[in-house]
Amino acid sequence: MSTTRILAGLLALSAACSTGLAQEAKKEIGAGEGALNIVAWPGYIERGETDKAYDWVTGFEKETGCKVSVKTAATSDEMVTLMNQGGFDLVTASGDASLRLIAGKKVQPINIDLVPSWKTVDDRLKDAPWHTVDGVHYGTPYQWGPNVLAYNTTVFKDAPKSWSVVFEEQNLPDGKSNKGRVQAFDGPIYVADAALYLMKKKPELGIKNPYELNPTQYAAVMDLLKAQRALVGRYWHDAMVQVDDFKNEGVVASSSWPFQVNLLVADKKPVASTVPEEGATGWADTTMLHASAEHPNCAYLWLNHSLDPKVQGDLAAWFGSVPSVPAACKGNALLTDAGCDTNGMANFDKIWFWRTPTGKCEAEGACVPYSQWTKDYLAVMGQ
Repeated sequence: MSTTRILAGLLALSAACSTGLAQEAKKEIGAGEGALNIVAWPGYIERGETDKAYDWVTGFEKETGCKVSVKTAATSDEMVTLMNQGGFDLVTASGDASLRLIAGKKVQPINIDLVPSWKTVDDRLKDAPWHTVDGVHYGTPYQWGPNVLAYNTTVFKDAPKSWSVVFEEQNLPDGKSNKGRVQAFDGPIYVADAALYLMKKKPELGIKNPYELNPTQYAAVMDLLKAQRALVGRYWHDAMVQVDDFKNEGVVASSSWPFQVNLLVADKKPVASTVPEEGATGWADTTMLHASAEHPNCAYLWLNHSLDPKVQGDLAAWFGSVPSVPAACKGNALLTDAGCDTNGMANFDKIWFWRTPTGKCEAEGACVPYSQWTKDYLAVMGQ
């Protein structure tokens, strides 16, 4: 996604927040149109093709007649680009994309009265600022979780205590340098991960929020990322490529999602994950309806279906995430009654959920906007 397009979106975001957004929500649901096109993170929309036990699409299609097609996206910027291009009904957007989509008027308000399952959503997510603007909802919560530190258990007999293993050159417990054996996320939002690390590493910087960085704080974060460049073997964005890198390319530590870790563990690879002492960034994803959706009735039927406790529990078991519907945490054979605790249900208040930095910051007054994050992080990766 171009820096120019992101900057335009952020300028629109500023205008939208000050002037309000006028599009009205749908008033009623008619008959399904027979099709539904979704942009989703890998592993988010399963129809049993990978593992027949994980299928929350087939039953929906039989019940509604809405044939589901899925386009996977590896980054939030890719999701924004796809939604800008059009041709999709829904997107499972993270917080670093959702406000951009709202500001760009690429998604429409949701009439929660047309989503009966809304009442079952975790109260902490119902009015979350990454999908709610001026009291108007622009989507339904889907899943949430942390960006974990994945590590090779043959190298690390004990879980790493700090993100320093991917940010600073050092010898790992096997006596070998981490240089070339670690990865970082291929997306400007990763700047926040570096900022979170420096919140604890260099408290004198005064960072209070990893998405709100004044110029001095931002410069220190960029210095850290520039130094990290010499350590990184690959910047990852494709979940399946990262899985292969842990298996075959000598990667021993990286930011990751529980999804990759689950796949590696299921394949009996020596990989585990942890949330280090500095904490973690994370994602709380929202299913959002395109402003020009061709199949809005099928979309609303999916919004309600996506909040079904069994769907929520099955997805949480598959992805390693936490359901947005607390009732999903009990009685699900795949997730088990311990699954929500295992996946971090109690960590909600410890996670810095992805946001799009706008340049307007509560703690710092004037902060560096996401357009600058994008420009500078691309330059770091290109060194």
